[in-house]
Amino acid sequence: MASSRLPPTALTLKQFLRRQQVLQLYRKILKAVRQVPNEADRHYLRDWAREDFKRNKGATDEDTIRMMITQGNLQLEELERTLKLAKS
Repeated sequence: MASSRLPPTALTLKQFLRRQQVLQLYRKILKAVRQVPNEADRHYLRDWAREDFKRNKGATDEDTIRMMITQGNLQLEELERTLKLAKS
């Protein structure tokens, strides 16, 4: 029986670099979430991040992807600021 999956299409250099940016942001968010002291909050934030990235996985519009990366970086900065304040 033949597989119904199509062969993956090669990414352009621009797409590859953008993908690396997204993955790096995802890793940074998960790393920051691990520092949240409250376990319930940690689980909520981790699940929120996973779902948000999954929901936007199929995005292809370059401007939309750039906007989402910018928004994600702003949210990461806010989380890091909040964690820093909580520790002081």
